[in-house]
Amino acid sequence: MSGGGGAAPAERPPTAVVMMNMGGPATLPKVQPFLTRLFTDPEIIPLGPVQKWLGPYIAKRRTPSIQEQYASIGGGSPIGMWTDKQGEAMCKHLDEACPETAPHKHYICFRYAEPLSEDCLAAMKADGVTRAVAFSQYPQWSCTTSGSSYNHLWREIKRLGLGGAFAWSIIDRWFAHPGFIAAVSKRITMGLEQFEEADRDKVAIVFTAHSVPMKVVYRGDAYVNEVAATVAKVMAELRDARGVANRHVMAWQSKVGYLPWMGPSTSNVLEGLAGQGHKHVLLVPIAFTSDHVETLYEIDVEYREEAEAHGITHFKRSPSLNDEPLLAEAFADIVGKHLKSGELHTPSYALNCSGCINPTCRSIMDPIKPYSRMRDDAQGIETPQHVEGLQRSNFGE
Repeated sequence: MSGGGGAAPAERPPTAVVMMNMGGPATLPKVQPFLTRLFTDPEIIPLGPVQKWLGPYIAKRRTPSIQEQYASIGGGSPIGMWTDKQGEAMCKHLDEACPETAPHKHYICFRYAEPLSEDCLAAMKADGVTRAVAFSQYPQWSCTTSGSSYNHLWREIKRLGLGGAFAWSIIDRWFAHPGFIAAVSKRITMGLEQFEEADRDKVAIVFTAHSVPMKVVYRGDAYVNEVAATVAKVMAELRDARGVANRHVMAWQSKVGYLPWMGPSTSNVLEGLAGQGHKHVLLVPIAFTSDHVETLYEIDVEYREEAEAHGITHFKRSPSLNDEPLLAEAFADIVGKHLKSGELHTPSYALNCSGCINPTCRSIMDPIKPYSRMRDDAQGIETPQHVEGLQRSNFGE
């Protein structure tokens, strides 16, 4: 899937905006391949030296139950559709705001579902792209999500022999962007409007985000802190711009496996609030940019059933960002300012987590200008800027 915006000189190749995300299976037969890619990725679900064999086994065992979940939400994930619509709207704004880099064309690059990185790169090559922005669709950075996606993108460029084909810069996080904060705040207001007006002040707002393993948190991963920063910004926006002063808590969902993950879990938070007598609860997905199985099934079905079983009589969810115009405007602003500034990455990208164990993490293939990681500078390691050297130093031979 890809799209473009308005007119520009026909001879000019498009500036690619590569929208990177985990993705989701669009149909039921694609569930098992999706799960296999997920459970064989040690950067997001580390299973140790047996991952090559254990990952596919877990994926096969879980496929029937996950297929049932996708069947209940329409037979597949809508994340590809929403990403495509968001990209179309973004590029229309970009072509108007940044004619010097137009035409802009979005390319979807999913980590575990089609269109995969290789599909995205092939489409870019066919379109004659030479300049590309790798735009993470995870607002908050985590090595398990954004980091894994970037590392895989660079590996695929090498595997496909496309080193030197594209000049890259990256947008690795945007958790506090005012347009994003405004978009989320608007959707929360819409969520509160689902309650009777007399009851809205009673509503406890529960911000829920996909959890991460504690071993990742202990290494210094920024995700938990950046999610908390987003929540703080949203609550300030709600208070100052919309006059909303509801109490709120944070919760973490979608744990996989038996190892400790970040908590408290969304299930435990709902049970605890119910035990305190709360009857009105609004769940807000704070780390997702569109609907997918974690919102449409995990929240709308599983958590709703749990909440009602515990005695929460008024359980609602704020609408996902999906086709929210403020989000498309925010995307265009983020990408447009990035292109005009000539920046390569955010200031935080070059600093590896203090406990980083991944020699690849924080690399950039074919950067638009000289780049080095801070840990390489600190150790006096010269970072090659040409593609062959970068491949040798960070990707092995």
